[in-house]
Amino acid sequence: MASVKLGGNAINTSGNLPKVGEKAPDFELVRNDLSISKLSDYKGIKLVLNIFPSIDTGTCAASVRKFNESASQLQNTKVLCISRDLPFAQKRFCGAEGLENVENLSDFKNGSFGKTYGLEIIDSAFAGLHSRVVIIIDENGYVKYTEQVSEIADEPNYEAALASL
Repeated sequence: MASVKLGGNAINTSGNLPKVGEKAPDFELVRNDLSISKLSDYKGIKLVLNIFPSIDTGTCAASVRKFNESASQLQNTKVLCISRDLPFAQKRFCGAEGLENVENLSDFKNGSFGKTYGLEIIDSAFAGLHSRVVIIIDENGYVKYTEQVSEIADEPNYEAALASL
């Protein structure tokens, strides 16, 4: 279990993030068209997992915008923005913002991604949502970088994450 802060108050997550050097756990997430996306779908591609509580908060929206901007310059890399939001909300946000370089995936069905990756918030008003995390996975499926942002309202360290690619 990890502890992060929400508005300065300590809250807990369901476990710990995968360790750098470990094989990334598989996942099943829902795409905007309601089809299923699995980690194995991205074999041979580097991944930036931009994980957050909800697309409808300022910091979460800012992280999607920032990674969208960076993604256009990344070779053999996809940015996956993951939350518990409905796929329709994710699609609406990116459409309204004109964001085309990121792929939104939803963990709305059963939250299994958040549980497997140890980042589901288990207490507070945000219980059941994901904590703010960035995970970099290499083209062979191994974790290269992780950051669990200590205060949910803060943005991740974009430069450190992207430098690990």
